Amino acid sequence: MSAPRVILASQSPRRRELLQLVGIPHAVQPADVDEVYRPGEEPMAHARRLAREKAATVAAADPEALVVGSDTIVVVDGDVLGKPRDEAHAAEMLTRLSGRSHVVMTAVAVRWGGRERSAVEVVGVTFHPLTVEDIQAYIATREPMDKAGAYGIQGFGATIVERVDGDYFAVMGLPLQRTVRLMAELGVRYRFGGALAVDAPA
Repeated sequence: MSAPRVILASQSPRRRELLQLVGIPHAVQPADVDEVYRPGEEPMAHARRLAREKAATVAAADPEALVVGSDTIVVVDGDVLGKPRDEAHAAEMLTRLSGRSHVVMTAVAVRWGGRERSAVEVVGVTFHPLTVEDIQAYIATREPMDKAGAYGIQGFGATIVERVDGDYFAVMGLPLQRTVRLMAELGVRYRFGGALAVDAPA
């Protein structure tokens, strides 16, 4: 049996770059799902639900493909920080994160052949203390404006992160080791170089 086509159910350029990093060929098909929190929904459950819904939505239209859905949230003091509404909101977020630790949760769901596996990678991130000038200069790069928590660890934001406790790639938006393990649980194994192989039936 030949390996399935891979579809990334996300418009995130960071997630696409990560799949390209390990050589997995894929198409991109963003999933249109409602990202509003449900009453009483915990942050981790929210991230996992969205990753699963993204994967399921795209898989419904292309059931032969292996679909990867993912969702990343930033949590501090129990509050979820989404993408900033404007520059003032970005400055508020960065001020709150300055000089302290927060949690990044990235959920990933892999769906193939009517089956699904999902998991949530939880990572601790600590920022250096930031001055008002630091924050304004970072916002001026425009990098914070389309990212949860108002920062991107793979760009200029790398210079404001003091420590990462966990999977760096999960902070970028897709935990690669977790993703390939979930794929393997469905019988599709990653080979170095990017080739995928389907396990023979037991």
